[in-house]
Amino acid sequence: MHILVTNDDGVTAPGLLALAEEMRQLAEVSILAPDRNWSGGGHVKTLDRPLRIREVQLMDGVHAFASDGAPSDCVALALLGFIPEKIDLVVSGINPNANLGHDVTYSGTVTAAMEAVIWSIPAIAFSLDTQENHLGKLDYAPAAQIARKIVQTVSKHRLPAGILLNVNIPYRPLTEIKGVQITRQGMRVYRDRLDQRVDPRGRAYFWIGGDAPTGIPEKGTDFGALASGYVSITPLQLDLTAYPAQHLLNTWNWDESEALPEDSPWHDEYSQVDSKMR
Repeated sequence: MHILVTNDDGVTAPGLLALAEEMRQLAEVSILAPDRNWSGGGHVKTLDRPLRIREVQLMDGVHAFASDGAPSDCVALALLGFIPEKIDLVVSGINPNANLGHDVTYSGTVTAAMEAVIWSIPAIAFSLDTQENHLGKLDYAPAAQIARKIVQTVSKHRLPAGILLNVNIPYRPLTEIKGVQITRQGMRVYRDRLDQRVDPRGRAYFWIGGDAPTGIPEKGTDFGALASGYVSITPLQLDLTAYPAQHLLNTWNWDESEALPEDSPWHDEYSQVDSKMR
C-alpha cells in the first residue's frame, strides 16, 4: 500500500510529522503538503499561475515535498503524476483544531481529502479537538496512534466509492478516549463579526473576527461524540444535492413571470422551505 500524507498547516507542522510516522508503520509513504499555512483556505484549484514544488527535510530526517499551492492542489499534483507511484490512500492532517459541522467546507484539511475522492482515491481527514488558544506544545501521539488504527480498519474493509471520512479526535490521553462513534455533521454556531479599521493613509480595511465558534453537542453528531469523549468518524460525500428539495421544487410553477409584490414574505417563505427539507 502507498499512502500520500498532506495537510493544511504546512509541511513542517508537527501534526503532519506525527501522522506520517504512524503511516510508515503500515505502508510506503509519500509527503506532499503546502509550504505555508492554508487553514480555512477551503477547496482550491489554482489555475491562474504555475505551481512550484521543492524538496524539504523534516525533523526526523525524512524527505518530503512542499508546494506553494493549496492542500487540494498538493493532492492533485501528486495524483496527476508528480509522484509516479500509484497512490492507494490519501490521509490529511493532523489538524490542531477540530473540523466539525459546516467547517468541512472551509477546512483545507478536509478539502484535501475531498480532492482525492474526485480522483477516485479513498481519503481520510484527521483533526484534533484542542481547546481554543491552547498554550504549550501539543501532543499528537495519541491522535496519530488512533489514526493508524482507523487506517488499518479502512484498509481491511475499503471505503465505498465517493466517500471520505472526517475524523475528529478528543485531545485526551488514550486511556481517557472511550471509543469510536460513527456520526453525522452537527450544527456549528458561528459568531463572526466584521471589524472595520482605517490604515495610516486613511483607507478602510476589514477583519472578519468575533468569538470562536461553538457547536450543539447533540447525540449522534460529531459535536456530541467529542463532548462525550469519543472519536467522531463522519462519512462525507461530494454530492451536495438536496434530494428532498428536488421534489419540493418540482411542485412549483417555474413558468410564472410575474414580479414579486413589494411586501413578499421572501424570508418567511425561505424558512418554510428550509423546514420542509429537513
